[in-house]
Amino acid sequence: MADRKIRVAIVGVGNCASALVQGIYYYQKRQNLDTSGLMFEDVGGYKPWDIEIVAAWDIDARKVGKDVSEAIFSPPNCTTVFEPEVPHMGVKVRMGKVLDGYAPHMANYPPERSFVLAQEKEDELEDVVSVLKETRADVLVNYVPVGSEQAARFYAEACLRAGVSFINGMPTFIVSDPEWAKRFEAEGIPAVGDDIKSQVGATILHRTLVQLFVERGVKIDRTYQLNFGGNTDFLNMLERSRLQTKKTSKTEAVSSLIPYTLDWENIHIGPSDWVPWLKDRKIAYIRLEGRLFGDVPMYVEVKLDVEDSPNSAGSMIDAIRCCKLARDRGIGGPLYSISAYTMKHPPVQYPDWQARKMVEEFIRGERER
Repeated sequence: MADRKIRVAIVGVGNCASALVQGIYYYQKRQNLDTSGLMFEDVGGYKPWDIEIVAAWDIDARKVGKDVSEAIFSPPNCTTVFEPEVPHMGVKVRMGKVLDGYAPHMANYPPERSFVLAQEKEDELEDVVSVLKETRADVLVNYVPVGSEQAARFYAEACLRAGVSFINGMPTFIVSDPEWAKRFEAEGIPAVGDDIKSQVGATILHRTLVQLFVERGVKIDRTYQLNFGGNTDFLNMLERSRLQTKKTSKTEAVSSLIPYTLDWENIHIGPSDWVPWLKDRKIAYIRLEGRLFGDVPMYVEVKLDVEDSPNSAGSMIDAIRCCKLARDRGIGGPLYSISAYTMKHPPVQYPDWQARKMVEEFIRGERER
């Protein structure tokens, strides 16, 4: 019988990791109560509280060397604390490989809002591989900052060498890249990616509105999505040179549902600004302009206001469990169903209703991946 614990390693102990870890214990305490917030309470017999953190890496001086239970509440983390009683785990945060994971402009901001680069010896590739093997990790969750292209590939390579599943929560194209996908498939290692799509975030809301227009015969002429927030993710993204894959990921998540081409100036999706006092809140303004019967114009405008990181964790907790289920079944390579449902830039895009159906079929064993 398969091990009922899912052994998870985390790279990047930021707000998203904090929300994920808090959620494991939040739902463990409430497993016999009527609670909300889960898209799937049961994934092939795995519950949220079956997840166990066994290793972690970060590059911030206030987190490296601390137990994960303490690091998730250390600055600059600022997400909502909805489960303060996270027990000591006996898992120390290790010093990760910096590479391009630290944007130089972060040094220009107050340390309580930004990253403070630790001066510890960095783990090399063989160190990461060794830790993953020693801890018997099933899955590594990649939460390195947007724009950390080299760092993301560094940890993907470690997973391939250690036989560990890779879930790419950021927009470097790895699982959706055919060459990387072939490597994971050849090694028989399931992978999920790329770029986590929140439970009810700007991307899923925008996609839903686009799908509504398309299905109801309204021709979309132009659309935008403007996002801003106060966490380090938005501060990191002030450096526009780090945003190429992020913008591509978010734009394709929406444009993939439109059965005709919008000129580049008529579709704008991407981060706009950093507002420190918002902390982990994210605000998105979405507008669609189209033509209905008789080419008569119509407009829709929506404002979304949400705590960013718990929104992300609600999707990640399903991606982790589907990854483990695939491992139990001996399935390797990209998992198309859960990637399409929980990621902005999956290997194959599907409408969200179809992706949901595919995930349900995968969980029941009616679909391979």
